Amino acid sequence: MRSTTPRAALRRVAGALAAAGLLAAGSLALSAPARAAGPVMGFGGPAETALHPYPASGGPQRTSVAITVDNPSRDEEHGRFEGEYTVTFDLGGIAGVAEAVFGTEDGADCEITGTTGVCHDTGLAPGTNPLPELRVGAAAGSRDGDSGTIRITGTADGAAFAPFTTRIVIGGPDLVMERAPLEQELEPGRTQPFPLAFANHGTRAAEGVVLTLMYTRGIEFTERYENCVYREDDAGQGVPVWTTALCSVEGSYEVGAVYELAEPLMLRATQRAYRDTLVYRIDEAGPGARGAQRAPGARSAPGTTGNVLTLKAVPAVPAVRSSDLDPADNQQEADFSTTNTADFAAYGDTASGLPGSTVGADIGFRNEGPAWIGNLRSGDPVATVDFTVPEGASVSAWPGTCRGVTADGQYREQQAGAPRYVCDTSMAVREDAGLALHFDLKIAEAVTGASGKVEVRGARSRDPLLPFDPDPGNNTAALVLNPDDAGDPGAAGGSTSGSSGGGGPTADASAPAASASADATATAAPAGSRAGTGGRLAATGTGAATAAGAAAAALLAGGVLYTAARRRPGH
Repeated sequence: MRSTTPRAALRRVAGALAAAGLLAAGSLALSAPARAAGPVMGFGGPAETALHPYPASGGPQRTSVAITVDNPSRDEEHGRFEGEYTVTFDLGGIAGVAEAVFGTEDGADCEITGTTGVCHDTGLAPGTNPLPELRVGAAAGSRDGDSGTIRITGTADGAAFAPFTTRIVIGGPDLVMERAPLEQELEPGRTQPFPLAFANHGTRAAEGVVLTLMYTRGIEFTERYENCVYREDDAGQGVPVWTTALCSVEGSYEVGAVYELAEPLMLRATQRAYRDTLVYRIDEAGPGARGAQRAPGARSAPGTTGNVLTLKAVPAVPAVRSSDLDPADNQQEADFSTTNTADFAAYGDTASGLPGSTVGADIGFRNEGPAWIGNLRSGDPVATVDFTVPEGASVSAWPGTCRGVTADGQYREQQAGAPRYVCDTSMAVREDAGLALHFDLKIAEAVTGASGKVEVRGARSRDPLLPFDPDPGNNTAALVLNPDDAGDPGAAGGSTSGSSGGGGPTADASAPAASASADATATAAPAGSRAGTGGRLAATGTGAATAAGAAAAALLAGGVLYTAARRRPGH
């Protein structure tokens, strides 16, 4: 069995979102490991999987029940379990309700005999490991509403497994979100109606629904509602990047009917809009969904009007597709492009020191706006700060997000004393924020007016232009060591702040925005990611959490407010 797959990566994201209360009720469950002498592996998977009823003709449509096993170690280098292990699927609880087979594409050693499935394998990497795919379809003679359970256990020498149970049910509601007709090329301040509609293509009515609206920083809805809770998410950026609204609407939503908002929502592009995304989803309400609204951190934002978001049936509109019991249909997404700009302005510094001394310098850039810039789809850095070290000095400490390279930008194994450093932002840079970087430099030779270039550019060196930036003239600045009286540390268009002997930036009008930003964060470089002492990174609206960036990118790439394979159709 493979130690990791895209499905497993998305399941890690689903676990993080479940903790934040963003997954629909009953979508994903994990076994609770007990204490044992060796490592205790925990199984995970959907709490419930709904199947198509057995058809009048032809064979049943099978659905994947994605079960994983979690190695609790987080030591990527030494935490792998190397022994052999056996996983047993007790299928007796679904006899007469459903039939199961193992997928053949995994090439795993799995076999089903009677009502027992057994898989053998060796080795479990730290974290989540996917098990061979179990594909389940309705049994002949089963009826709508029938249900049963599958119990999963494991054994191994030197490890224990916490048992896990997942429920299988025949039929159910199938809410399908229709794609809304939205204008996607916008101007700042542009407002448009958002006529959301969905249908139930399942076999039973949905009792209450939860509408999820997730939108990025540059767009907003003009009204907030009493029956919605609003949650801000920084996606590891230190400032809000996403807003999520969870709106609970009571009622019975019947099979074959189509429903729409009683009054369309109004969606507006703000003055900071540039590239933005809206995700909208419908799910049947349940204890988990309602609990998410009451969970710590879920709150109604100030300015809620008190109006109630409501739905109404659309008369005489036939369903356009057959029932498919597919949660992938519950969600739609829209990307918006707004005509706007963001001015990234580099700043440098000055410092003075005698040969043998170490001085500190603060460099970076700030976003003068008006737009925020985010690469939430790809998770790629928005920009890179490219710093060339001044003559006569060498870097002894640097931020953990920076890497030393050769003078022509190539890989360099030795990071200390590199002639050049490149420092990536995270995947989002807020308006009126930026990236502040602190370097310690050891003076080997006091060269009067030695100047190092500070440039903010595209993250790919072969494509250095920032397409959103209308003023490339201020994308460069200088770090000047031992300036003479006439020296200008802000050369090449960048504003600067002075320092001497390791001091910080001066408090003048051209100092970095970090000192004035109420929601700026300071993040120390990870241990082992920098040399010497004193290296630090101050991130104002950018952040250094690449894992959070990958999670948000997965969230968008997979349409994954709800990634559990709860009712994925098979063939």
